[in-house]
Amino acid sequence: MRRTFLKLVAPLTLTLSLGACVSAERYEELERAQQQLQARYNADEATIQMLQGRLRVTMNDRILFPSGGYRINERAREHLLKMVPTLQGLRNTRVIVEGYTDTTPVGADMRREGITTNLDLSSRRADTVADVLIRGGVPRSIVSADGRGEANPIASNSTPEGRAQNRRIEVTLVGPGN
Repeated sequence: MRRTFLKLVAPLTLTLSLGACVSAERYEELERAQQQLQARYNADEATIQMLQGRLRVTMNDRILFPSGGYRINERAREHLLKMVPTLQGLRNTRVIVEGYTDTTPVGADMRREGITTNLDLSSRRADTVADVLIRGGVPRSIVSADGRGEANPIASNSTPEGRAQNRRIEVTLVGPGN
């Protein structure tokens, strides 16, 4: 009976131990990524936070995009490419690029280009950032992009400062199981 018990418990114990190691490895990998990214970005360029087992890099739109636009210049591309060495070294991690806007309606120039809503604009911005990362060397298979429009504001849209905070790109590193 004792021998049968050990045959059943030993594999379970090993499985639980390995599961804990994978989780600890993933956390350590994200911690290393956080340290690397913090060394590459100034506080006015990006905010880097570890939140519930996810690493989030938030960049405001003024660093990346012209007002009301989705195209980036060479300086913005350089800011984004600072992430690439860190992202290339990650294993078992997804890179989720999310674009956000404030509540200001899309301008006439964007409407002429077929971008009629803030959701459209935020999607184009997220796609642009994802494309820069992929062209920079991040594997396409781990990168996804999604526009969120006016959803999930982090500040009030009733002030210029609040609207500026809401116009942002978030690049979130998510491991398996999150």
